[in-house]
Amino acid sequence: MGEMLREVIGEAVVAARVAELAAEVARHYDGADPPVAICVLKGAVYFFTDLTRHFPFSPQLEFVRIASYGAGTAPGADLRFLVDVECPLEGRHVLVVEDIVDTGRTTARLLATFSARKPKSLRMCALIDKPLRREVDVHVDFVGFTSRDGYLIGYGMDYAERYRQLRGVWEMQFS
Repeated sequence: MGEMLREVIGEAVVAARVAELAAEVARHYDGADPPVAICVLKGAVYFFTDLTRHFPFSPQLEFVRIASYGAGTAPGADLRFLVDVECPLEGRHVLVVEDIVDTGRTTARLLATFSARKPKSLRMCALIDKPLRREVDVHVDFVGFTSRDGYLIGYGMDYAERYRQLRGVWEMQFS
């Protein structure tokens, strides 16, 4: 099977939108205690880093890692928490930062887990939202880009642990 890549969102467009999105998030938390910003590893790492560098406040940075794809291209039914946050979330504003929300299954499980920890507020921020592929009803509060379909890689998103380093967002086409 051959792989072909087609750029769908260039590096400059991504950078500009991330700065705009950070301003949207900052307006939401204006006057409130800074949130605990949680990066969903590994895919959101570049987005999370760039996003939080634009914040005019200093959030507590935390990380979570959930296995859902493995080496394939379709979400697995078995979601496993490999890394969890190290701080209590109760009574705190929480901002979860994800690379892509597709079927919604991973996001729903993650949000349910964090909601049970009784945060003051819980918001979701995603670089890419694919609402047409939803299998589970999930709301994304802050959306970088909306995409219809296609397997996207780059800017942290991968195919079999490859292509994360690409600076823009690319569609992988299989032949």
